[in-house]
Parts: sequence; structure tokens; C-alpha cells
Amino acid sequence: IEDTDQKRSTEEAIGIIIGSLRWLGIDWDEGPEVSGPFGPYRQTERMSFYEDVVERFLKESQAYFCYCTPQELEDRRRPALKRGETPGYDGRCRNLTPAERRAFEAEGRARAIRFAMPGTDITVRDLIRGEAHFPANDLRDFVIIRSDGTPTYLLAAAVDDVLMEMTHVIRGEDLLPSTPRQLEIIRAMGAEPPRYAHLPLIVGPDRQPLSKRHGSVAVEWFREQGYLPEALVNYLALLGWSYDDTTTFFDRQELIAKFDLGRVSHNAAAFDPEKLRWMNGHYIRESPDDRLVDLLAKGLEQEGVAVDAGLLAAAVPLVKTRMHTIVQGVELLRFLFVARVEPDEKARKMLGGERPEYLREVAARLEGIEDWRAQEIRRILEALKGERELSSTQAFQPIRAAVTGTLVSPPLFESIELLGPGRTLARLREAASATAGA
Repeated sequence: IEDTDQKRSTEEAIGIIIGSLRWLGIDWDEGPEVSGPFGPYRQTERMSFYEDVVERFLKESQAYFCYCTPQELEDRRRPALKRGETPGYDGRCRNLTPAERRAFEAEGRARAIRFAMPGTDITVRDLIRGEAHFPANDLRDFVIIRSDGTPTYLLAAAVDDVLMEMTHVIRGEDLLPSTPRQLEIIRAMGAEPPRYAHLPLIVGPDRQPLSKRHGSVAVEWFREQGYLPEALVNYLALLGWSYDDTTTFFDRQELIAKFDLGRVSHNAAAFDPEKLRWMNGHYIRESPDDRLVDLLAKGLEQEGVAVDAGLLAAAVPLVKTRMHTIVQGVELLRFLFVARVEPDEKARKMLGGERPEYLREVAARLEGIEDWRAQEIRRILEALKGERELSSTQAFQPIRAAVTGTLVSPPLFESIELLGPGRTLARLREAASATAGA
């Protein structure tokens, strides 16, 4: 857990990260919650390791104290920007005399610790991108210990990679510029670096870096909206990678067996919410009914709706092929578990005009049914439709609006069967009375 940034690394945030990984089925052999020989597993608990490395760097002149104030750094940064140069530290404190250091100490200046870069070009060999070249002018001395004594990401991650014997570092391409600096830290430690692979970033449909303006991008949100973990893993795996030109669906074990960094694209991958919804719908259709019953029951109960398990089990087959998320399924089935429905705006419009009289006629026809099944309900309502020479929309949408409160629902006749005669007739008559009195 990279928690040296105390403002962002709250216990809540860490819990969400671990919980999201667990939910996705992404486990680990060693790390937080799993003991092993390379702990501890929080950077804030590994401070002594970083301190030992930095102390060695200072003794070997691989690092030095920097007393420059933020204002001084900014004052030197602005002219470089005006000249069109890449701003970077100018090495002002790299060769201070003992007297100069004592003078700064006497002033009470805060001091950071900078790593002394070699001043040469550096080439990074990346498993995805090949060789990436970084000119010396872009690789100035950088801070490894802040003035408050905390290590920076550049130091902590590199030291952890060495001490934890990492073989591969796989991360986003936005961290590629950090790699030459971390390679130098590892070199100064006298260690062999891991192999690096920098994945393409995920962008929105507008090809801009994915962010909250594209909608939620947190795993937690997708879980709350009723996306299945296997769908999200499958979709994310295909962002920037493919096994071949035809295979779309992979279970977890197939991904483990078939994933190859050699087939990762160099180009940014566009996140398509609609494709994810489509893929989630596929996994919903592939799920056993009892799993969907459990997920839908939890969704309904979270909204304060009491659930009849038997009724829900009977209803799942009606929506299984129609829903793309569990939340959508909850919306489709809510009418079955509430005492009364409040028609939405489109449903209210459908109930206007001469519909009250028609709904009373529907109730009268259905009231005489002895065998309350979808087939008989269909026969009665189809007959009424024919007598009145109505289209299917004219005949059935007002009924749907009255009994479900919406124009989008599971199949009508099966819905009426599950709703039962008492509630069906009551809703038809209530809708007729409410519309007539409007």
C-alpha cells in the first residue's frame, strides 16, 4: 500500500481498494491481509528501510541536502518556462560547502534530500514500448525525502521493488517518465532492476484521459450499479489487449493462461460504457437464476422493499434476457413487491384520454378468469383488442402503465399472472379512477 501521501491514503480509501480487488477476484500471494517474508506491506510501516537507503546515499554522495525554499524554486522555474525550456532543478545545493550548509541550518531553513542524477542520457527498455530514450536535460536531481521527512513515491517504490525482489513492474504509461529516475535509485543500491512494462492509458470516448467528467470511474460505483465482477474484469482486460481477432469472452482462468504482454497495444484504449453494459448483460444471461435472485433481492432490500423469495424466483426468468445490470433488474421488478405503484410521467400520459373506461372494461374481463395464468390472460385481452380494433400499443400499454407504473416492464401477461388477480384488478381500477378525476 503506497500510503506516504497521508491526505489521500485514508483507512477508508485503502479499505475500498482492497475490497474492490477482492470483489473482482484479483487475489495476491503476499501482501496486505496475506502474510509472507517481504512485509510489512504499507510504506508508512517501512520508513526504516527508506531511511537506511538514504543514509547510505548521503554517505556515498548519491544524494544531498537541499535548502531551497518553494519561492526560490519557483523564481528559478519561471525564466526556464519563458525560454521554452523544460524546468528542472539547477543543482544549486548539490555542491554546497560545509559553511554554506551551516548558514542555511542557522537560518532554520527546512531541508529536503535530493538524489544526484548522473547527468547522462538514459534509455529505458520496456516490454511493451521497446526502448524509450530520456535526455539528460530532462533528468535533473529530484527530491527523494520531503522537508517533512516523508519519502517520495520515486524513492519508496524503487526501494520496495528491490527489497521485495520484484521481477516485473507493470503500470500505466503515465509513470514511464519516472522510470529512469527509479532505475538510477536501484543502480545506486547496487541491485538489478525489475523488468518494466507500461500499459496504455484508458481514455474516454472523446479520447481524453478517463476522469470523473466521463461518469464514475470507481470500481465501487460499478459494483453498486449491479455490474458483475467477471464482466468488469473481462472488459478491462480487453482495453489495450487482445488474444486474437475473434475471442471476446474470457473467464478468469482463461485470462491468466492467455494474457501476454506481447499483445498489449501501444495506443490508448477508449472506455465504452455501452460495450461494458452489453458485456455485463451477457454475463447476467450466463448466470444461474439463484445467483440473480440473491443479487436482485439485495438490491430491492437496499431500497426498503420487502421481497417474497418465491415470487422473485418466478420473476427472474422474465427479466434475465432484458437487463444489462442488476439495478436495471431491480427497476423492472419493483412493481411486484410494492403495495401500490405511482405511474411515471410517460405512464401517466398513456393513461389519459378515454383510457379510464377502457381500463374498467379490462378489469371486468379479467375478473371473470378462473384459471389465472398468462395464457388465459392473453386470450382474454387479445379478444378485447380485436373487438375494439386496437393496435398492440393501444391495447396493452395502458394496462402495462396501470399495473406496473411504467411503459417498460417484463412481458405483460406473465407480469399480470405473477402480480395476481387482487393486485391487478385493484391497480387497474385505481388508475382508471385517478385518471378520470384528473
